[in-house]
Amino acid sequence: MKILFIEWASFGNADIKDAFNKEGHDIVCFPFSNKDARRDAEIEAALTSRLRETVPDAVFSFNYFPLVSNVCKSEGLPYLSWIYDSPYVMLYSYTAVNPCNHIHVFDRSVCREFQAAGIKTVHYLPMAANTERLDALDAGAPDYDVSFVGSLYTESHNFFDRMEGLSDYAKGYLEGLMNAQLHIQGYNFIQESLSPIMEELYQALPMDPNPDGVETREYLYAQYVINRKLTGLERLHLLTAVTKQRTLDLFTIDQTLTLPNLRNHGTVDYYSEMPLVFKKSRINLNISLRSIGSGIPLRCFDIMGSGGFLMTNYQEDFLENFTPEEDFLYYENEEDLLHKIDYYLAHEAERQAIAKNGHDKVAAAHTYRARVREMLSCL
Repeated sequence: MKILFIEWASFGNADIKDAFNKEGHDIVCFPFSNKDARRDAEIEAALTSRLRETVPDAVFSFNYFPLVSNVCKSEGLPYLSWIYDSPYVMLYSYTAVNPCNHIHVFDRSVCREFQAAGIKTVHYLPMAANTERLDALDAGAPDYDVSFVGSLYTESHNFFDRMEGLSDYAKGYLEGLMNAQLHIQGYNFIQESLSPIMEELYQALPMDPNPDGVETREYLYAQYVINRKLTGLERLHLLTAVTKQRTLDLFTIDQTLTLPNLRNHGTVDYYSEMPLVFKKSRINLNISLRSIGSGIPLRCFDIMGSGGFLMTNYQEDFLENFTPEEDFLYYENEEDLLHKIDYYLAHEAERQAIAKNGHDKVAAAHTYRARVREMLSCL
C-alpha cells in the first residue's frame, strides 16, 4: 500500500515510518505545520493537491486532525490516526464520526466512552516500541538507581496557577476534591464533580468549548487545568519522598527544581538519549498524567522496550497486556512505592528477570510493526 504520512513534530515519526516500510508499504509525506488548525483553506487545498498527485491508498497521522478527516472524506480515502496525547480535545470534534475515520486511542476508557455513544470510528490500540532500534543502543553499566523522565507541569501551560478571584468556598472545594483524588488510583472523578463551582472557574479562567466539538466546559477544566496540576503535585510529592531515602535522577524541562539527593539533568532527546536513561537505570518510575483514564502511557512502552525495569502507578490497561510482578511492577501508594524501591534495588536477579520479561513481551506483541498490521487490518 501507499500511505500518505501527515508529518509533524510527533514522537515516533521515525519508528512508524520504519514499520510501514518494513511491512512492505510505501510512505509519502505531507508536512503539517499548523497542527492546531481545525479548518484552514490553504492547508486543505495543499493536502487535496498532494493526495491527487500521489494517489495513496490511505492517510496516517499521529493524533487526530479534523482538517485531515474532512479532506479524506471529500477525497474518499481512509484516514488512520493513532492518538498518544491525553487529554486530546480534537477527538471530540463532530468530524470524529466521518466514515473515512479509523481513529485509534491508547486509552481503553476513552474507547469505551465513544462506543457507548454509538460512535464506531474509534478503536483501542495501545502504544508501542521499536525494540529493534532500542536493542541496538549500548548504554553500558547502570549509572542510576531510580530515575524519572517527564514533566513536572510547572511550565507555561500550567493553567491552574493562572486562575484568580476564586471565592474561599471554591478554593476549599477544589482543595478537598484534589486531595481526595490524589488518594485514588484507577478512577478519576474530577470532571463529574465540578458543576458546583463551574461558573467560578469560568470567571477565574475563561475557557470555551470549540464550535465544532461536543466537549463540555467540565471536560476542559478537569483535563487541561486540574488534572495537570494534580499530576504536578503528585509527581513532586512522590519524587521528594524518594529523595529522602535514595538518590533520584530526574530528566525534565524544569531545571530549577533542587532537592537533597536529587540530580536534575534537564531534558533528554527522545530518540538518542532517553532510551539510554532507561537502560542505565535500575528502576524507572512512571507517574501517569491524571487525565489518562486506564491507558498505558507511551513512556512505559519506551521503558520496557529499552529493557528497563518499570515501576508505575496502577493503570487498568496494563492488566490486559502485561502481568504485574512478571513484566513490570505497580505501586499502590507512597509507602508501597518506597518499599518496592528498597526491595528491588536489593534483589538484582529478580529485577533483571522482570525487566527482561517486559522487554520480551513488548518485542513479541507491542512493536510498531505489529501496530501497523493491526491498523491496516481494519481497512
